[in-house]
Amino acid sequence: MFHEDFFAGFALTLGLIVAIGAQNVFVIQCGVRRTFVLPVVLFCVISDAILISFGVYGFARNIEKIEWVQPVMTFAGAAFLIGYGIFIFWRTFTGGQTAVGAPEAAATLKGTLSICFALTWLNPHVYLDTVVLIGVVSTQYANDLAFVLGGAAASLVFFLSLGYGARALSPVLSKPNALRAIDIGSALILWYVAYRILTI
Repeated sequence: MFHEDFFAGFALTLGLIVAIGAQNVFVIQCGVRRTFVLPVVLFCVISDAILISFGVYGFARNIEKIEWVQPVMTFAGAAFLIGYGIFIFWRTFTGGQTAVGAPEAAATLKGTLSICFALTWLNPHVYLDTVVLIGVVSTQYANDLAFVLGGAAASLVFFLSLGYGARALSPVLSKPNALRAIDIGSALILWYVAYRILTI
């Protein structure tokens, strides 16, 4: 049971964060320039762990107290995963991916982490993903700790790979086909998670 719930948290979190967005592009930029990579990676991972924990232990436990909320939110969460997967899949053919490149990261640690803070904590979408969506999905699994650890592990693996692999990956990530492949993979993961929570 622990392994199943751990993998569920890992897969869901990975599916949500792997799509190339502003925060991921910033981590790539820091990695390519080798600018405060470890502090940036740790900031992103710790932020995710805090938000996921709040979603699982705060938001999810509150909605469980009201009988009708859990099934409604479960179906709403699955619908969002399916819809978000469709959006990600659709943009692979419409050129909506965020380009890797653009402005340079701030030269100081404080400036760099300030940008990272804004991209992480001032982004409304991150709360929908980590607090609401992951919180709702977690109610389908018995072991909350395993689910949270799985989510945190996915964040750790992803951001470490992104930050320290950015220099090697930057030529690949600059190609539209690579971004399309990442988006398609992300969409497939989200659809699989939606299927799992509807059939569990």
